[in-house]
Amino acid sequence: MNLVELSHFNQAPTLMRDKNIVWLYLFLLATLVDLYFILEHNEALRSYSKPAILASLLGYFYFISTPIAKTILAKTILAALFFSWLGDILLLWSELFIYGLGAFLMAHICYIIGFRLAQEPENRPDSWHFIRLFTYNLPIYLVAGWIFYFIYPNLGGLKIPVVAYLLVIIGMVTTARARFKKTNPASFWQVFIGALLFLSSDGILAMARFYSDFPEAGILIMGTYAAAQLLIVMGIRSYLVGSK
Repeated sequence: MNLVELSHFNQAPTLMRDKNIVWLYLFLLATLVDLYFILEHNEALRSYSKPAILASLLGYFYFISTPIAKTILAKTILAALFFSWLGDILLLWSELFIYGLGAFLMAHICYIIGFRLAQEPENRPDSWHFIRLFTYNLPIYLVAGWIFYFIYPNLGGLKIPVVAYLLVIIGMVTTARARFKKTNPASFWQVFIGALLFLSSDGILAMARFYSDFPEAGILIMGTYAAAQLLIVMGIRSYLVGSK
């Protein structure tokens, strides 16, 4: 994304951007309603509330990114939100779990591309750079490995898809972490914390589905997931607003 495109975003009327906050109110309302339906064990009504969460966030990013709509960054983030929305719908039915997994895998790939675009270009890395990156990312690898250790015996025929998904989400989180000092602090921390919450949400989902379910799982999964998606979107917005 070049400086001219960023300047177009920053020159967009403030009033127009302020009007788009209604989408965030819809996002908050949909999230709270969905959490309420989880507490009430009302899966029928969740078929309406759950898709509304990402639909409202997608609407928000679509309208705030109109000045840069033709850029790869805007298209990849919109694609990530769309695949997430599709995954949310598919996961409403347990028999469609594998398809939902595939949709979220595509979402994470789009986020990886988007995160790479929403940062300053990297210098050519040397061998020490890779060692340092591995050290920084080690806690992420350990958490993912810990989750996989517990769920592996119960994966059955889903071993390969789950391993593929786990590798991709690790890539998403480490790509978010690699933006440190390559963008403004607000953008980095929002995206990175969002990525960590996404990993947490998926980890809780995996543990509840393949290891041991518990009553609070649904609330924790959707609470961390909604926060993750919101933080990632706001982090990309912070990058666009903060870039000169």
